[in-house]
Amino acid sequence: MKKTFNEINITPLTDIFLVLLIIMMVVAPMLDQQGIGLTVPENVEQTKMDKESKILTVTVTSNNKYYIHNVEVPADNLGNVLSQEIKNYPDGLLIETDGNSNHGTVVKLMDKAREVGVNAISLDQI
Repeated sequence: MKKTFNEINITPLTDIFLVLLIIMMVVAPMLDQQGIGLTVPENVEQTKMDKESKILTVTVTSNNKYYIHNVEVPADNLGNVLSQEIKNYPDGLLIETDGNSNHGTVVKLMDKAREVGVNAISLDQI
């Protein structure tokens, strides 16, 4: 006569899961140690300190006005002022924008900067 089982024995299944859990706990820390070998420059901070960056900062306010050296620049005269000022700032242009300024105003400034020969333009939100 055959004996029937009313329940499934899950003890062997639990043993397998615990063994797999232990294996994963042992192997997981070893995976973090693998990576790409990089050669990092030694005097990064010293190099940054040696060079004084000359970047022109233009601020665009929430009422869409341009300011260079805390002096308001009219939009129609922006190209002329940028071409004069950028000669003293060869490293590029930093545009500081208010969070509420229009994108079109910033894009217009970027277009004018490209027209006068600015190669590097950075954006920052104040």
